[in-house]
Amino acid sequence: MKLTSCKMAAASTANFFTTSTAPCNSKPYMVSKSKSFGLRFNSPNYLRSFNGLKAATSVNCESESSFLGKESTAALRDSFAPKAVKQNRDTVTRFQPRASFKVAILGAAGGIGQPLALLIKMSPLVSTLHLYDIANVRGVTADLSHCNTPSQVLDFTGTAELPNSLKGVDVVVIPAGVPRKPGMTRDDLFNINANIIKDLVEAVADTCPDAFIHIISNPVNSTVPIAAKVLKQKGVYDPKKLFGVTTPDVVRANTFVAQKKNLKLIDVDVPVVGGHAGITILPLLSKIKPSVSLTEEEVEELTVRIQNAGTEVVDAKAGAGSATLSMAYAAARFMESSLRALDGDSDVYECSYVQSELTELPFFASRVKLGKNGVEAVIPSDLQGLTEYEAKALEALKPELKASIEKGVAFANKQPVAA
Repeated sequence: MKLTSCKMAAASTANFFTTSTAPCNSKPYMVSKSKSFGLRFNSPNYLRSFNGLKAATSVNCESESSFLGKESTAALRDSFAPKAVKQNRDTVTRFQPRASFKVAILGAAGGIGQPLALLIKMSPLVSTLHLYDIANVRGVTADLSHCNTPSQVLDFTGTAELPNSLKGVDVVVIPAGVPRKPGMTRDDLFNINANIIKDLVEAVADTCPDAFIHIISNPVNSTVPIAAKVLKQKGVYDPKKLFGVTTPDVVRANTFVAQKKNLKLIDVDVPVVGGHAGITILPLLSKIKPSVSLTEEEVEELTVRIQNAGTEVVDAKAGAGSATLSMAYAAARFMESSLRALDGDSDVYECSYVQSELTELPFFASRVKLGKNGVEAVIPSDLQGLTEYEAKALEALKPELKASIEKGVAFANKQPVAA
């Protein structure tokens, strides 16, 4: 069975490429070694969006909004070597930061894995990208390797090459599994994808136990508890480094709210808590930033659409697949945030499904602060001051989420773990 990507999540990342104009007889551009290093453009069209999350006409490499953290900024400053190319009367200057992180995608030949690999290949923080699948990954790698971004791409095919695909990796993202089809629920995927997650996480535990692990494979409400149990059985479980990628729910919520209220999408932030299936997905529309007024009807309509957004895509594709592009986008956004945190950025927050004490449930999606060692803090404030609608929805989702967690744990308990 081919490891296809069953779920989709991602962020837009961008290769660090800047263009400036100058007369052909201008003096060579010298870089100051002052503490703050920034790039500014005369025209906003040169760089409208650097990391896909915040638009800017300038980039300060040590600012909170920069894709790059302090360590990459230092590397950028040290390795800075502009190359002037005379083109008519313009000078083109390229800046290449020194990438330093290794990322592995398990299930890279699938519907989510391929676009996710492309987006991650664009990250200036990635030095090496390992693509693993049980078939068809060699062609994906050959294709992707033609993209003129700095990271090296290597392919690994079949279970015999799985350990090598994980050696020295900083972040492992797992979209492997079967996709949803019309009429299928996420639980219908459980028996197939549960075994896939178990086998892949065992390999991660054996080869790169300190890596961040991003679980995309559905049903996330169950596959994350399976992964946690496997890691515990292997004696390497670190709850701060295991993430269920629920970013798709956040990007969908942001998009739908912005469309509904005619807001600038880049300004919209909607926290989404709970889980990652049906009614366990709870967008906290009372916590929208910027603050916006919604009628009860609008709250109900938006909540239901966000909860059923995956099904909306499955139905629209009419048997041809599930959400892949939007899921890859959301997963790349979460990858970007993880790399920024690993790189030393101290102001990285995302919603994710993690081990949690916010509720009585052992796993729960909420906003978390990310750092070099994974989850630095679970943010409780979003669950404070809920509306009556949200409070009722929160209580309603708990039984279903609890059952999904227990289903995953029960599965893992019955499966022998390879020594």
